[in-house]
Amino acid sequence: MTGNQKQPVDPPLAGVRVLDLADERGIYGSKLLADLGASTIRLESSHDDGLRKRGPLNKNGESLWYSYYASNRVVIEIDTESDHGITQLKKLVSKADIIIDTGIVNSITSTEFNLNDLNSKVVHVDVSSFGQNGPWKDFLAPDLIAGALGGSVAATGDINTTPIKLFGDQSFLVSGTYAAIAALTGLYDSYETGLGGRIDIPVHETIASTLEHVLMFALYPGFFPWADGKVLPRRGSLHWGNAYEVVPAIGGSIMVTPTPNVEKQIAWLVEEQVEEDLLDERYTALEHRQEFVKRIMTVLRKWVATKDAESFFHEAQSRHYPFGLVMKPNEVANNPHLKERNWWKEYPTENSVAKGPGDPYKFSRSVLNKPAKQITFTSLSENILNTIGWV
Repeated sequence: MTGNQKQPVDPPLAGVRVLDLADERGIYGSKLLADLGASTIRLESSHDDGLRKRGPLNKNGESLWYSYYASNRVVIEIDTESDHGITQLKKLVSKADIIIDTGIVNSITSTEFNLNDLNSKVVHVDVSSFGQNGPWKDFLAPDLIAGALGGSVAATGDINTTPIKLFGDQSFLVSGTYAAIAALTGLYDSYETGLGGRIDIPVHETIASTLEHVLMFALYPGFFPWADGKVLPRRGSLHWGNAYEVVPAIGGSIMVTPTPNVEKQIAWLVEEQVEEDLLDERYTALEHRQEFVKRIMTVLRKWVATKDAESFFHEAQSRHYPFGLVMKPNEVANNPHLKERNWWKEYPTENSVAKGPGDPYKFSRSVLNKPAKQITFTSLSENILNTIGWV
């Protein structure tokens, strides 16, 4: 390299070996680590298609879901019910730095081997629906039930509707993210102490941790007069603080807020002569703060309703107001900003490719946004381990 050009470096997790034994509850964690450059092996049973048939499917019946979540790793299919398969599993465990597991290792541990005997440095991230103790420890929960019992579904929907399911696998995206964080935390500790260990990640608790904006109402109901007792009422797109709202415009919808600079927002309203009574001095008193928030949001709704959604969004952005244009999924797929950043990536299926979301991070010195890959083997061999750096 010459001049000011920098020599590209390895991705952040180059050399880290991850054994992926996860189902929907933890596979996103494995993907995050694989996308960061970890050498990742996904072990699957030859008796079960597992997640390979999970929808949505393409016209060839191939899982688009699987092509995304199982990307950037080597997949090895073995018979985990045979002695030979268990021997192969032991070999992988003995060489791994991190295991992300949602039950496969545990089902074998009690009768066949002990993780610590095989690899005292391995970080075992154990993702389960409700943890390893408590009255629900043996229960399972799909994404919808996990969201309901974890509390996130209760805050969805509008005041006159029942709760609604969040789009996709939101609950398992949360638990997968926590699994990745736990894995990296455990890996750091393993490097420092020379010892690994098991980290318990209950999906139920990871979801509850995302409810800080709702739990305040349960813990401090007296501070929030608009709360329904100790519960935040369902309120559609309205933010718990009342100062963020999706409102209709001409030809679309806009997410608007007077924050973070209320004075600047009022100045724009004054410029367009639509401020109404917002300059009334009584709104400066703290005891009238919630009244003011309600009033300015009413004014914003009336004002935005007269605007063309897209042109108004661009004008707001040019003025540095944090307004957002609400986009449909097909519009997101053609978003010019994401296109300019080369965000979309092709994920291979068995007979074709599918386009999906790219890496959620970019590093200045290492190239991560490479074509996704997935290589499947039907047996484990020393040659395979040597090729992928698991020696």
